[in-house]
Amino acid sequence: MGNICRSPMAERLLARAVRDRVGEQGDQLVRSVSAGTGGWHEGEQMNPPAARQVLARGGGDDGFEARKLRGDFIDEADLILTATADQYDYVVALRPEAAARTFVTGEFGRLLGSIDAAALPPSEPKPDAVRARGVAIVEAVHGARGDSGPRPGDDLDDPWGRGDSTFQRIGDEIEDTTVPFAVLLLP
Repeated sequence: MGNICRSPMAERLLARAVRDRVGEQGDQLVRSVSAGTGGWHEGEQMNPPAARQVLARGGGDDGFEARKLRGDFIDEADLILTATADQYDYVVALRPEAAARTFVTGEFGRLLGSIDAAALPPSEPKPDAVRARGVAIVEAVHGARGDSGPRPGDDLDDPWGRGDSTFQRIGDEIEDTTVPFAVLLLP
């Protein structure tokens, strides 16, 4: 919502998962950015407990500044992960055509396991190949979703104002999606 807790954690943990697969080259292959549905924290750094989780998991918090979601951010994205079903609805209300590439984080992670890796385009550490494979993954996950939507357990709880143990649990839930996604994208 405010782009200082869950979404920056997901942004930085996905970037770290990609770097774990292909090293620093990952920053040129996958662009991971976040934004909040509200703009009340624009320009602020990551919430300290969120930053601690990212750093503890090998990610970085430098250079992060909260920003509000805009339609052009949605237009540029091949995959949009939201923390909650309400945020999914917000994205789709802004850009209905983005529904097929927008998922609640837990929903995407849950459906990712049903994807046949052999049916995807080949994997190469080149931008065009990574994008083609990524788009195919998103299309396959959308197909696996069918007419069903996210389940209540797919939402990431809002850890704002809660203790480090809540942030740790949210970090684990984020990695339950970002790590398998990076492995499938860059085997």
